[in-house]
Amino acid sequence: MNFQSPPSQLRSAFLSTSYGTAQRRYQLSHAGGVLPFWSLPQQRWAILTAWNPHGQASDPASNAEAQSRLRAALAAWPALEGVNGEGNWAEPSLIVPALNLRRALEIGQDFGQAALIWGVGRRAALVWCAPDVRVERFWMAAAGAYGTGQKGLLC
Repeated sequence: MNFQSPPSQLRSAFLSTSYGTAQRRYQLSHAGGVLPFWSLPQQRWAILTAWNPHGQASDPASNAEAQSRLRAALAAWPALEGVNGEGNWAEPSLIVPALNLRRALEIGQDFGQAALIWGVGRRAALVWCAPDVRVERFWMAAAGAYGTGQKGLLC
C-alpha cells in the first residue's frame, strides 16, 4: 500500500491532544507509559469519536447527532464517556474496553474519522483510518496539568 501522509497540522493535533475523562487525562508519548485507569494490563481498548468527520469542523447539531449514532453503534460494549482535547477544542469521545482493532477501525471509517486511538494496556496507537491504514505506535502517558491550553483534535 502507498500511504499518503496526513497533513502535518492534523497529525500534530492528534499528537498534542489529551485523551481520557474530564478528571483524568493522558497523551500519546514515545517515552514509557502508564496504565490508563480504564484498562487492565493486556486489555484492548479504543477511543472513538464521531465529531468533525474527515478532519473538517462540523456544526454542533451535526456533531451531536453523529455522536448519538456512535453511541448506538457501540451499544453492545460498556463504553465510558470521554473527551478528546480541551477548552474550545474539546470533543466528546467514547472509551471502549475490549474492542478489537478491526472493529474499532471499521467504526472509525464508518463515521468518517481521520484517525482513532487504539491500545492494549499502556501501549497506544494512532490509527489512521484512510483506506490504506497506517498505525503509529506510542505509550499512554499522564497528561500535564489539565487546562494547559493544549489543542484538541480535528478528527
